[in-house]
Amino acid sequence: MPPLPYKRIVIIGSTSSGKSTLAEQLAKRFDLHYIDLDALHWEPNWTEAPLEIFRERVRTATQASGWVVAGNYHIVRDLVWPKAEILIWLDYSLPRIFWQLTRRTFTRWWKQELLWGTNYENLWMHFRLWSDESLYHWLFKTYWRRRREYPVLLELPENKHLKLIRFEHPRETDAWLKQL
Repeated sequence: MPPLPYKRIVIIGSTSSGKSTLAEQLAKRFDLHYIDLDALHWEPNWTEAPLEIFRERVRTATQASGWVVAGNYHIVRDLVWPKAEILIWLDYSLPRIFWQLTRRTFTRWWKQELLWGTNYENLWMHFRLWSDESLYHWLFKTYWRRRREYPVLLELPENKHLKLIRFEHPRETDAWLKQL
């Protein structure tokens, strides 16, 4: 298999778009360090890491010569994007993301999948759509904002070095992966 021409990759997209899954696949296939920003951000009991601790974790993780970062945290973008070579944007439709979020939430809850630290999916928390703790609330809060924000961010002079690959459907992502 030919090597991937990029050693520092960032994968962005809405919650549950498949950022972590794709990042992990690329990291394994091309022997790169896998960095899940959620894993660096969340402490036990769904407590957010203090900002400086989170930033230091990201700073340390991105010291490796090759990595794939999954995540959108704007508070560490200044640490990740300048070092990155390519940005992969999973820009799927809202119905697709909603379905993936629902499937993922139920699966994690049903299997009692251990997430970051000691955290487990709380199904009932996500169905409180009015709550900031609900991933559905987060999806509706951020989906359209990100679709407006990313093109603007990518036009900034400090981000001109980033090659962009934008996928609008998982089939496109899968086809790209197969041809690598």
